[in-house]
Amino acid sequence: MPLLDTPVRLGVQLEPQHAPYSAFRDAVLRLEEMGVDILFNWDHFFPLSGDPEGMHFESWTMLAAWAEQTERVEFGALVNCNSYRNPDLQADMARTIDHISAKDGTGRFIFATGSGWFERDYEEYGYEFGTVGSRLDDLADGLARIEARWQKLNPAPTRRIPVMIGGKGEQKTLRLVARHADIWHSFVRPGELAHKLGVIERWADREERDTSGLIVSNELKRRGEDDADDLYDAGVRLFTLGFGGPDWDFDLVKSWLRWRDAKNGA
Repeated sequence: MPLLDTPVRLGVQLEPQHAPYSAFRDAVLRLEEMGVDILFNWDHFFPLSGDPEGMHFESWTMLAAWAEQTERVEFGALVNCNSYRNPDLQADMARTIDHISAKDGTGRFIFATGSGWFERDYEEYGYEFGTVGSRLDDLADGLARIEARWQKLNPAPTRRIPVMIGGKGEQKTLRLVARHADIWHSFVRPGELAHKLGVIERWADREERDTSGLIVSNELKRRGEDDADDLYDAGVRLFTLGFGGPDWDFDLVKSWLRWRDAKNGA
């Protein structure tokens, strides 16, 4: 079962497209000051909406800048694409960003990852696209290597870096959630969550891993408070909000922060 006694948190995903980097720098500062819990970007090389040739920035270099710029907020990609970088390199990059962000001695980086899907990225950057199954197999291999590399790095990460896995496939993705994840992210509707969590529990029994501390994450974009209430009742405790610029609607974030605080009894 998911961890239900943890506070509700709000993560805002700044879509890294269609704006100059100075706008992202300003937005990150404003969102941290507003009290957002987690900041995300995404790991692609081209816009996912709007002008396909529009401005776009790379994920990990942006995250390293956020690590230095911010003081309190956690952050990561929603989600990293396992295909684009050697797994041991990913582990080293994550450890380094973890240290950059450790203003009080403890890092704030969340390693959120998935198997990849945006074929244009693969074609234009020279990665083998493969199949859904082959990419998931690569993710399974990559996660094992990443966790092993974290045990070898000097210096070690400042904390056990939380692993967040996105997706809902029952045969491979949810088994990886059961094996590795601290946070499971999906777009699953409230009525589906109990079934999917049951699948994760069954895989956890097979993997001999305790998932009682698993945090369930879901998306708020194009959803209202009634949907969010239903997701909360189904066990979601991390809510993410896709946030497109450059004309960001900060009032929308304020409204979700009020909803979060009401759920937390603040």
